[in-house]
Amino acid sequence: MVQQDLQQEAINSIRGLAIDGVEAAKQGHPGLPLGAAAMGYTLWTKFLHHNPHNPHWLNRDRFILSAGHGSMLLYALLYLTGYDLPLDELKRFRQWQSKTPGHPEYGLTPGVETTTGPLGQGFATGVGMAIAEAYLSARYNKPGFDLIDHYTYAIVSDGDLMEGISSEAASLAGTLSLGKLIYLYDDNHISIEGRTDIAFREDVLKRFQAYGWHTERVTDGNDVDAIEEAIKKAQADPRPSLIAVRTIIGYGSPNRQDTPKVHGEALGPEEAKLTKEFLGLPTDKTFYVPDDVLAHFRQAVANGSEWEAEWNRLFDKYRAQYPDLAQELEQAISGQVPNEALADLPVWDEGTALATRAASGQVLNRIAPRWPALIGGSADLAPSNNTNIKDGGNFSAEQYDGRNLHFGVREHAMGAALNGMLLHGGLRVYGGTFLIFSDYMRPAIRLAALMHQPAIYIFTHDSIGLGTDGPTHQPIEQLAALRAIPGVYVVRPADPNETREAWKLALNTTDHPIAMALTRQSVDALPSEKTTGLSRGAYVLWESGSHPELVIMASGSEVGVALAAGRQLADKGTAVRVVSFPCWEKFEEQDEEYRRTVLPPNTRRIAIEAGSPMGWDKYVGENGAIIGLNHFGASAPGEVLFREFGLTPEHVVDVAGDLLNR
Repeated sequence: MVQQDLQQEAINSIRGLAIDGVEAAKQGHPGLPLGAAAMGYTLWTKFLHHNPHNPHWLNRDRFILSAGHGSMLLYALLYLTGYDLPLDELKRFRQWQSKTPGHPEYGLTPGVETTTGPLGQGFATGVGMAIAEAYLSARYNKPGFDLIDHYTYAIVSDGDLMEGISSEAASLAGTLSLGKLIYLYDDNHISIEGRTDIAFREDVLKRFQAYGWHTERVTDGNDVDAIEEAIKKAQADPRPSLIAVRTIIGYGSPNRQDTPKVHGEALGPEEAKLTKEFLGLPTDKTFYVPDDVLAHFRQAVANGSEWEAEWNRLFDKYRAQYPDLAQELEQAISGQVPNEALADLPVWDEGTALATRAASGQVLNRIAPRWPALIGGSADLAPSNNTNIKDGGNFSAEQYDGRNLHFGVREHAMGAALNGMLLHGGLRVYGGTFLIFSDYMRPAIRLAALMHQPAIYIFTHDSIGLGTDGPTHQPIEQLAALRAIPGVYVVRPADPNETREAWKLALNTTDHPIAMALTRQSVDALPSEKTTGLSRGAYVLWESGSHPELVIMASGSEVGVALAAGRQLADKGTAVRVVSFPCWEKFEEQDEEYRRTVLPPNTRRIAIEAGSPMGWDKYVGENGAIIGLNHFGASAPGEVLFREFGLTPEHVVDVAGDLLNR
């Protein structure tokens, strides 16, 4: 039993570090750390199983500060419990190249489980972590061997719960009965614009009860015993849990607590002094932690080392009794695709007509039986996206070892959940929807890129070629928007064989998200031996002579248009090269010699893509032409739209003639 005085001193030390960090930076968000310090203390000293000296231990509990603006709370806890985050880094809060940025960043600060800041993202990412825990435990745990058995905790804010993504994710978590998910709601009644009731009057707990969550209420956010009891009740319930903890934002600040001003501004020297006086902290010291408080928190190091050592001993016994499963789990944890998973993938004879979405489904179902770590699903579009793993079973509250995830019509939550599953470790994941709806999940895609997570997005119905569904469903600007996100590989295969190569690229990539844009309509297969060039982003598909005067480049279904136009021009005596250009980002990674080999200098160039022409000017140059769409589509058969909007070989030939005669 920790003495009450030491416990209070520990909580106030968290507050003191937060005050001083924000004051040193002269900016930040002191309100949440001051109000939520007791919640953080309770979780981290009484519940969280983790090893500060190995932040990547597989069976650790996960903690997410979804309200990432309160990052000094997390940095204080990481320092105090012994992570590789020296006190000097807290003193450099928000500074150039510090490990304590304004919002937590995965991969930068040891112990940060996910990048947060955009509200709602941490909430939904945690759902993905809980899905991963449930799947891995169902697949690998055996009687007496609970190898995967941990919780995902988070502190979430009013702002998190207002964002739509949290509603999507909460509904999904309740449907799946993810009982290892426990969130503490920092219910402080204050947002930036004022009291939350100006925009947020719902009964939050009733809302979550309707989602299928267990709920608790703690009326005093400084009551450690009440918080502890609520968490214990949550652990005992088979449903995900939301605990509303009534806190006071900026607690201890005599002139700013319980006001919007304390949310996002430094207290200032005088108010910081008054707050420290109220909390019983020395006013003549900064970043001060008493020795007994530090020793109390640092018990986490010894505890964590022992927990992990005990787990390693259990795993050694498991390996002896279940060698095949142990090997499979170790392979999954490594994140590397097994060689056998990519062997003997489908090959289509030249000229075979098949939609690339259908080819993708065939490739997926050749890989999946060989690699249990690969799981995924769709936002209620699996039959259209071809994302279903045959005989894989459905992941559900009744069957956590199913490999087909039904995200429902929740693209944004799906994107964040994919991030959470990857961050958890032990899985490679994919999610499908129509390319037009990538807009709904763009913030989660951006975070995947920022965190270097290899999420695979299967975006079908990739152009006006989808036809009669009309302009609401026909993507125009989506390819350009995805390409604008740094670090995302946007891959638009031209045919079934390039689709096979796209899957190989995706699964061999460990530090970039991959967005595949796939057709609804059939396209003719290209020569299989040529399509291996997809891995380099662009390659010479066909040419009529070794010294081309014209290069026609295209992605996706328009490669067929380019090829037909190139042959017509060659018949008229023009030296033509046709380049398949499925991935700009991979092409940019190639050396200059290769890029110049594919796109020789001083050649006229035409780019064709059934979407926004934005960005193609880089490749066609000043004397080139881009055949694209600067307008929305229409409701008509795809082949009619291609003809009416000039995406035909005949139109390309006309443009080429004008270009060559300039």
